[in-house]
Amino acid sequence: MEETESGSSVANLAKDLGLGVGELAARGARVVSEDNEPRLQLDLRTGELILNEKLDREEMCGPTEPCVMHFQVLLKKPLGVFRAELLVRDINDHSPEFPEGEMTLKISENSPPGTVFPLKKAQDLDVGKNNIQNYSISPNSHFHVSTRTRGDGRKYPELVLDKELDREKQAELRLTLTALDGGSPPRSGTAQVRILVLDVNDNAPEFAKTLYQVQVPENSPVGMLVVKVSARDLDTGTNGEISYSYFYSSQETSTTFELNNLSGEVRLIKKLDFETRSSYELEIDASDGGGLSGRCSVSIEVVDVNDNYPEITISSLTSPIPENSPETEVALFRIRDRDSGDNGRMTCSIQDDLPFLLKPSEENFYTLVTNGALDRESKALYNITITVTDLGTPRLKTQHNLSVTVSDVNDNAPAFSQSSYTLRVRENNSPALHIGSVSATDRDAGANAQVTYSLLLPPHDPHLPLASLVSINADNGQLFALRALDYEALQAFEFGVRAADRGSPALSSQALVRVLVVDDNDNAPFVLYPLQNGSAPCTELVPRAAEAGYLVTKVVAVDGDSGQNAWLSYQLLKATEPGLFGVWAHNGEVRTARLLSERDAVKHRLLVLVKDNGEPPLSASVTLHVLLVDGFSQPYLPLPDVAAAEARADPLTVYLVIALASVSSLFLVSVLVFVAVRLCRRSRAASEGGCAVPEGPFAGHLVDVSGTGTLSHSYQYELDTILQVEERALATIRVKAKGNDDCAGLC
Repeated sequence: MEETESGSSVANLAKDLGLGVGELAARGARVVSEDNEPRLQLDLRTGELILNEKLDREEMCGPTEPCVMHFQVLLKKPLGVFRAELLVRDINDHSPEFPEGEMTLKISENSPPGTVFPLKKAQDLDVGKNNIQNYSISPNSHFHVSTRTRGDGRKYPELVLDKELDREKQAELRLTLTALDGGSPPRSGTAQVRILVLDVNDNAPEFAKTLYQVQVPENSPVGMLVVKVSARDLDTGTNGEISYSYFYSSQETSTTFELNNLSGEVRLIKKLDFETRSSYELEIDASDGGGLSGRCSVSIEVVDVNDNYPEITISSLTSPIPENSPETEVALFRIRDRDSGDNGRMTCSIQDDLPFLLKPSEENFYTLVTNGALDRESKALYNITITVTDLGTPRLKTQHNLSVTVSDVNDNAPAFSQSSYTLRVRENNSPALHIGSVSATDRDAGANAQVTYSLLLPPHDPHLPLASLVSINADNGQLFALRALDYEALQAFEFGVRAADRGSPALSSQALVRVLVVDDNDNAPFVLYPLQNGSAPCTELVPRAAEAGYLVTKVVAVDGDSGQNAWLSYQLLKATEPGLFGVWAHNGEVRTARLLSERDAVKHRLLVLVKDNGEPPLSASVTLHVLLVDGFSQPYLPLPDVAAAEARADPLTVYLVIALASVSSLFLVSVLVFVAVRLCRRSRAASEGGCAVPEGPFAGHLVDVSGTGTLSHSYQYELDTILQVEERALATIRVKAKGNDDCAGLC
């Protein structure tokens, strides 16, 4: 019922929809009315539909009956739309009201009994039985009131003459007209009827038409002529003068149309709105000066024009939406056009290049859904334009923009900028030295894009404690050497790096890092020969008959570094006699620079410098002792400083001398046998005979040569070298055996 107090319960929607009370809250239920007025509210705790305000049926629906308020119940999760109607029942809260407090009728005294005189009807805003049901008039001897019903169901009064009037007896009558509705209790309204008795006027005004029907576009300008009514009276003089007036008009009609009393023109004085009211009924009275009148009806139909743009009402919007979700409901909205016919028919669309679809739901309801899973890394924000166009002429359209954000899902693993990294670090570095960085990026966002780094160490290797060599900053991927590296011990090592995001579950990727240790010149050359171990110095023997370029000895040195840091060069720093000996810079060979002479000193001391090519260069030196001898078959006196030491030699020297002599003898025998075999073969080849040669292969210590009678070049070179070594060994034995006559004789 209308006028029900605010806060009253209308119905239990949870029960009517077959839903649990808790399900309404879980599914985000709410009520949306057609006119967007918050007249109703849903209590999610109890499921009750509650009035937010008092409802006034007359304000909501006017004379329309029944009065129905349309609304929808929206459920979000999952989406559901229920259409509902609220019927507002009328109560008798309005009394009948006449448009004027007094009506004046002019009636000729010769009017016969039974003559009917229409009266202005009263207006009651209520409907149905609460509207006017009948009229009555105060008791009198001349008139009674008859209640008539029009085609639209409304009732109007007519005054019926029961007894002839006599102007000379009574020129004026005053009666009270009462309108009574059918409410409980009934309400009423009254108006005074003043009757003036006139002399005889035998012609009443007559309209050219009893019904005027006109159509007026709703966008007609104010002041436009709607219709012109016309009546004529055959009388002359005052009885033929006609004036026009509204016989009946509501307040809305009188404020919309204006009637010219003299010309009968009806003009528009207020803008029309088809959506508010589509038709008007006017009753116009034409009265002459003698009191007679005629009446006509004017039916005005308001023609709809396309003057209302479509309306879009967003009922729900879900944003952001996860990127990996399948078809997802994004928005629910309603469209409406207040026009009618084609002007009120609409089409709804969105852009074609978007991964979204429009699905019609209930009447004029649409659901915006995703067309498959979205990819935030491709596009994180969508601006969707909903366009609603009517089918009127001209077509009107309305656009509404929605912004839908795509939320991130951890679907991308971190990606390294390179699949493998090569870093270089110079040896002897300081601890905690930054040696390089690795970098990985993640296309996701938020925590899913936060990358942490860790080392993937190979299985434990006791020779390569990798965990003690390098560490990584977990936040930025910077790599640090934990201790000083030594190129001579470790030239290179490699390990894996893992980049993982902070998503759930976490995703990761790997890259290979290879660290190359760059050599530094931190090792000086080391002389392998001759040894500089503090024992008796090594003496090199050179025959005086040696020619220029004779190989005295070779200095052998190595360098623990690599590359140019290990490139060695040799230099003669000091010599007893400059210009006699020279050192080859690249191989360390010490050779005579010229022929020896008798004037050259017997003993020579050479100082050789070995230097690498590093920056700065490192070096080592070695001292050589050279003794010039006339030949290797005679004993030579040792150097003075060596003779004194050898005089105190251990008896083991004797055994050493004997062993060396035995080896030398065995070698000479082998050479003689070899030469004899070769000569025998040559003789046999010449005479096709010759001496017998033992059958079978040669002994392992013998060397086979070609039949030319000469040694090959390589064997000849080896033999010359062996002979030189033998001569030097014998000379050394002579020197060491000095003072021992028996040993000297043996040598």
